[in-house]
Amino acid sequence: MASQILLTNGHFYGAASSGSTPEFHSALAIQDGKIHFIGDSAAPEIKAYQDSGAQIQDLSKQYVLPGFIDGHMHFLMLGQSLDKVDLDGCSNLSDIRDRISTFAKANTKKKRILCKGWMHSMTSGEAKASMIDDLDERPIFVDSKDLHSTWCNSAALKEMGVEGMQDPAGGTIERDEQGHASGLLSEACVLLIVWPHLANVSTMEEKIRFLKAAIEAYHAVGYTGCIDMAMDGNAWEAILALKEASGGKIPMRIAAHWLITPSDEAGRLAQVERAIQLNQEYNNTTSPDLRVVGVKVICDGVIDACTAALLEPYTSNAVSTDPIWSAEMLGPVVKRACEADLQCALHAIGDAAVHLAINALEAHGSPGQRHRIEHLELTSPEDAARLGKLGITASIQPVHADPAILRAWRTLLGPERLKRAFAYKDFAHHGAVLAIGSDSPTAPHAPIKNLYVASTRKSARQPDAGDAPVNENFRIGLCDAVTAATRGSAWSCFADTRIGTLEVGKEADFCVVDMRFEEGALLDAELKETWVGGKRVYMA
Repeated sequence: MASQILLTNGHFYGAASSGSTPEFHSALAIQDGKIHFIGDSAAPEIKAYQDSGAQIQDLSKQYVLPGFIDGHMHFLMLGQSLDKVDLDGCSNLSDIRDRISTFAKANTKKKRILCKGWMHSMTSGEAKASMIDDLDERPIFVDSKDLHSTWCNSAALKEMGVEGMQDPAGGTIERDEQGHASGLLSEACVLLIVWPHLANVSTMEEKIRFLKAAIEAYHAVGYTGCIDMAMDGNAWEAILALKEASGGKIPMRIAAHWLITPSDEAGRLAQVERAIQLNQEYNNTTSPDLRVVGVKVICDGVIDACTAALLEPYTSNAVSTDPIWSAEMLGPVVKRACEADLQCALHAIGDAAVHLAINALEAHGSPGQRHRIEHLELTSPEDAARLGKLGITASIQPVHADPAILRAWRTLLGPERLKRAFAYKDFAHHGAVLAIGSDSPTAPHAPIKNLYVASTRKSARQPDAGDAPVNENFRIGLCDAVTAATRGSAWSCFADTRIGTLEVGKEADFCVVDMRFEEGALLDAELKETWVGGKRVYMA
């Protein structure tokens, strides 16, 4: 008799598709790492499991949800971020300086001081090296919360050799009146200068440690899979090294989109060819739990820094920002990826970038390829309706819709445009599949808090701050949110035949949660266990 595990006296989430009424079962059996039975605890099969000597666990009425699959994250960077100074919650420069200084004094052996969670609003839009140069002689790198900018001290600028560089395509090195680099590197500079530099100065042992830390952090909140949205050679090499060091198997199901960075057309297409090559080697047939599924293009920036591409200028400063990628740049990349049957994931936050991205996918994509647009933070009604029509996945990160971090948006966009922010229900109404992700480490990664924001449009970061829900009319129901964070993410990367729901024959990936299945009660939910392939990988 094969090894069997029987879980009883639980609420097993059985809703395999969207719907407002949840369906729950009371028992689930596992055999050889897969779900062998799901149904009522009084079913005749239950006695057969008991008589066969199955290992039995009573769940005391706790809820069992499919393992969460982070539909948009950055795997290696998440692991690195767990070792950084967290500036989240700082309100001004003084707070930031205090945290960095305290960390520096407590960590004298570190070669560099890496920080995360800075927002432009914390320093009134300024980010000069001179503002932090006196804190420590070591290089200091401060990531913006959205990972679209890095604020550096003079030592960091010198270490990277920024002074002699030209602005890369799609990026800006901020300079003073004399033309010297002043401390802020934005957009493509982060991709082409900062990330490669930090990758080069990290050892493989450090990278493996970062990845292990990321997996542990994800298991602790209920994730069993993820979709990496900026895979590159450095991170891929580290993941392969981790796999080898782990005996050929990683306890996390990983799909990856290869990041295509701005360059000349030959360079852009060469990057696509690399993704095609990797997909031919690592795909659903050859390597179902570690795959390269497509390409990723960052079409614009972010609203808070006024770098997202909008159809009309920003209300706050009348600035009109163009997409990082023009239609002429984007078209050949999307066309080649589609010809090779790769999935395209296009970062588009502003309504102008969303329009650009949809046009490219409409022109070059084929039905059933499951292309996707990432973020979709500001969309016109017309483009929101095109997503479902064209079969484009709406890859959304409700954590970015948290009212606590959107207080500047009314000024940036004006009250009328703000009414179109994060139009999730609109996307679903027109037939788009929703895939929920966290965008970690740009934001907190706990999935249940993400579901809270999606289903209430209230703040999970500062629930007692009194912020009004943001566009409550666009909220989605709790069942739809759970489905988007499990089945939707699995569907988005062609993994839905194996994972994403609790169904017979699928991998036994799930999490056990002590909770009430109500939108308003999600902040009180407690993750108790996470299982991958029928093995418990986390227990509170």
